[in-house]
Amino acid sequence: MELPADTRPQAAPGRADGASQDLLRRLGSQGPEREEAVGELHVLLLKAARFEIGRRSAGLPHVRGGDLDDLAQQSADDALLAILDKLDEFRGESRFTTWAYKFALLEAAVKLRRRAWQGREVPLEHEAWRRLSDASSAERGAEDSELFAAIREEIENLSDRRREVLVAVAINEVPIDVLAERMDTTRGALYKTLHDARRMLRAGLAARGLRPGDGEEEKP
Repeated sequence: MELPADTRPQAAPGRADGASQDLLRRLGSQGPEREEAVGELHVLLLKAARFEIGRRSAGLPHVRGGDLDDLAQQSADDALLAILDKLDEFRGESRFTTWAYKFALLEAAVKLRRRAWQGREVPLEHEAWRRLSDASSAERGAEDSELFAAIREEIENLSDRRREVLVAVAINEVPIDVLAERMDTTRGALYKTLHDARRMLRAGLAARGLRPGDGEEEKP
């Protein structure tokens, strides 16, 4: 793939193994030597992306082999660009290939999640309340029913944006990557909104004398 001619990342010093040092040196050079190193790196990333997509593809039976390969190619391309942009962040604390593989695995996972939701609408808020209601049915007792009512009231007290993000991610299980794309924002911005919404929800429940889930909050 063709890369910007002015992309000339320099490797940070570290305890990288010999092969990593050589690849890093060539990636930081210019001309044919650099282009050869970029090609080698792309081959490694494509292998990693194909592995991850193959591992996860059982959840996408409607996606054909050619489409899966396209996703792998896209994942490798995007991972390569991300690595070249962040090459100076590599500190040699692991093998360079191990560090680089993570970019490909992440890109593949994100693209598969987005593909799984392609053409699907993000569930509406009233569908979330129905799911919560089912999970807190009368057979669980009055205490759970009280908690459900309190949670719903506190969620409704949130701002529209915080409520929308919390309901989509925490209740309707919309992947954060998909929601970021649909809302034309970033993962980081959504995580911040989600964190604030959960903090306000916990505070509201605590003020009522209710403290569900004392453990650490899980990151979606």
